[in-house]
Amino acid sequence: MAGGIDLSAVDRVEMLKAFDETGAGVKGLTDSGVLKIPKIFLRPSEELAQELTRKNTQAQVPVIDLSGILDPDRRKEIVERVRIASETWGFFQVVNHGIPLSVLDSMTDGVQKFFDMDVEEKKKYYTRDLTKRVRYHSNFDLFTSGTANWRDSLSISFSDQVYSDELPLCCRESMVEYSKNVTSMGNTLLELLSEGLGLKPDRLNKMECSKGHRFSCHYYPACPEPELTLGTTQHSDPGFLTILLQNQINGLQVLYKDQWVNIEPTPGALVINIGDLLQLVTNGKFISNKHRVIANCCGPRISVACFFSGPIGEHKIYGPIKELISDENPAKYREVTLREYTTKFLNTGLDENLGLDYYKL
Repeated sequence: MAGGIDLSAVDRVEMLKAFDETGAGVKGLTDSGVLKIPKIFLRPSEELAQELTRKNTQAQVPVIDLSGILDPDRRKEIVERVRIASETWGFFQVVNHGIPLSVLDSMTDGVQKFFDMDVEEKKKYYTRDLTKRVRYHSNFDLFTSGTANWRDSLSISFSDQVYSDELPLCCRESMVEYSKNVTSMGNTLLELLSEGLGLKPDRLNKMECSKGHRFSCHYYPACPEPELTLGTTQHSDPGFLTILLQNQINGLQVLYKDQWVNIEPTPGALVINIGDLLQLVTNGKFISNKHRVIANCCGPRISVACFFSGPIGEHKIYGPIKELISDENPAKYREVTLREYTTKFLNTGLDENLGLDYYKL
């Protein structure tokens, strides 16, 4: 301390600014050949010590086959499996979901092409302005979190009209095609989830849970000291539902019974997880679980998270669905406007976000 000023904090802010101003992200660090990760990425020592106390587990996230979904008996079976996974894990993988493998591969290839572009080309999209529909950045919470993550991102908002010429040319066609496919799949999943709650199939869609969606295309370069940092800090997702496409490099983990479980990449499979808002409107019946991405000595790991977060920017109010509350099962959460909820999430570091704790009754 000098004159009441924490010099280490000042130094940290300067390091963050210097990193941000390069516009080259974490990939720029690996391309320069760094052998030690900069201080801004180092996890706190107490957090690293806690890792050593967790046991390994052989548990596996449920894999649900969606084939035959239009057959009434088969559909009942699928709905039951989705319900159980959503109540216990908050996560499941789906196979035979109807999105062609060629569409999935084109999407991850397009993301790879974007991040492989020359830095000066990528910098045209580099911004921290949340009103921009197309944003390239490293760590959306770079200046609010305690530790930076080993990750760069390209965020695309489809919550309002995105004109295809706003999208980077190298991934434009693949994004538009994947967006169409994943929108249809999101609606189908919300129907299955509605039925799992004992409601009409269109209930969650009528609540506009799937209105608009956003892609977070993450690029996790190989890390020289993976044990000292994270690709993404543990968190729960803020929206209703997330559909995740990932390439074949490990990294995603979900916290299950206080143990980190690897979600192994399966060719053609998509990872589905419940978001905080779906936990809120289902009054805690479906759970939004903590997850993270560990850093890796090989890479890049590429993932595309599609977030269905409702009509963001509108003053729409969400609270527990009336049919799901009773004298025996009273409301666990207060009502919240989507704008208030979104603002709170975006202005809090991922490592400090308390998720639904803010809205508990």
